[in-house]
Amino acid sequence: MEQLLSDLIQWIVAFDTAAVDVLLDLRSPLLTKFMNSITGLGSVAAGLVFLGLVYLAEWREEFRLMFVAMALSGVIVITLMFTVQRPYPPNPVCLTDGSGTVVHSFPSGHAAAAAIYATVAHRSETIPFRITAILAMALAFSRFYLGTHYLSDTLVGVFIGIGTVLVAERLIDSGRLSVLFERV
Repeated sequence: MEQLLSDLIQWIVAFDTAAVDVLLDLRSPLLTKFMNSITGLGSVAAGLVFLGLVYLAEWREEFRLMFVAMALSGVIVITLMFTVQRPYPPNPVCLTDGSGTVVHSFPSGHAAAAAIYATVAHRSETIPFRITAILAMALAFSRFYLGTHYLSDTLVGVFIGIGTVLVAERLIDSGRLSVLFERV
């Protein structure tokens, strides 16, 4: 089992290295500027703004689901970043300075947030899914494109986002969080 895990990790690293090599050849100034603009949509500040807008629009089910999924995702992402401590890919275009933030690559919290937005929109009758999905895909890709994450970091972030929405649905449906949302 240990050998299998070691082989899997080696394959992931080789895959990520090849993907970065291809990506470095594809970068262009115009696309880099666009990706820098899109990537901010996955920040904590943007997430709070989105939550606030959903709340003000009185989309209560979407608010509850997004709130719980983002909280779960945040805990999982931070825990994995501190546990794995994977360094950033080479030649990043966009990085935080590390002041007050986690400075590791795995997994992508921005990609997790993007997946949460898209998954909640897919389950919603009011949030436009196609627009949200397009923005979410662009946001997730921007993290890889800008060199802030390897492709596998981004994909794992997406899976975390989708998974936390599924868990959040079950927690909310079970009534275990009803005290938290009595006034919402």
